[in-house]
Amino acid sequence: METSEKPFIFDTHSHYDDEAFDADRDALLTGLREKGIGAVVNVGASMDSCRTALKLAEQYPFVYAALGVHPSEVEELTEADMDWIRQQAGHEKVVAIGEFGLDRHWPEPELSVQRKWFLRQIELAKDTGLPIIIHSREAAAETMEILTGTKAYDCGGVIHCYSYSPEMAAEYVDMGFYIGVGGVVTFKNGKKLKQTVEQIPLERIVLETDCPYLAPEPNRGKRNDSSYLPLVADEIAKIRGISADEVIRATWENARRLYRIP
Repeated sequence: METSEKPFIFDTHSHYDDEAFDADRDALLTGLREKGIGAVVNVGASMDSCRTALKLAEQYPFVYAALGVHPSEVEELTEADMDWIRQQAGHEKVVAIGEFGLDRHWPEPELSVQRKWFLRQIELAKDTGLPIIIHSREAAAETMEILTGTKAYDCGGVIHCYSYSPEMAAEYVDMGFYIGVGGVVTFKNGKKLKQTVEQIPLERIVLETDCPYLAPEPNRGKRNDSSYLPLVADEIAKIRGISADEVIRATWENARRLYRIP
């Protein structure tokens, strides 16, 4: 998927199923390749978005799907939902279980409910043999405790939208996880993430948008999409003192290994 001129970018975490893209989804997705984007993973956050992610992966050759339920969406989850995800996990375009985890930013659902489905989705990933996409917001210690206690690192996976200390990132890297880096690395208040990017091995960094959220500077606050990822690659290159092409090539290979794409 690479040419001798410019390497292609792999967006490891997007939400093109989001209603923010309802007006121009097809035009945007079909135009990504000419903007340097070679592959995209559309990540489930609810059961509805999981179903749409699968449809998008079937419709576009360069789009893959991850199936899982975000901690904010677990209140109504059932075992039937887990069975559906398990059944779809063998689909050739499904590359991960996620995103799932813990989110203390909002008061609901209760942490006990979030923990229940965090553990259940780790179990599901182990059953299916797929890597995991971890969402963790304002829950550093609890997330680490669950991932180590369950040996979830055996699945492989990525800590999405990483927001904790460089020291904790190093622990995750030692466990075999990748660190998801997106638009926040370009923010003035993204100092911890900048330090993390500087200190962890390049071989453990993957690029992500989390679009439509977290557009990088100078587009902060606008609708994000994969075509903004060169701005993230440029910032990582600046921090590490290497070329943007080197960042793009390395993170492409990292994403391919993370999601086990031949």
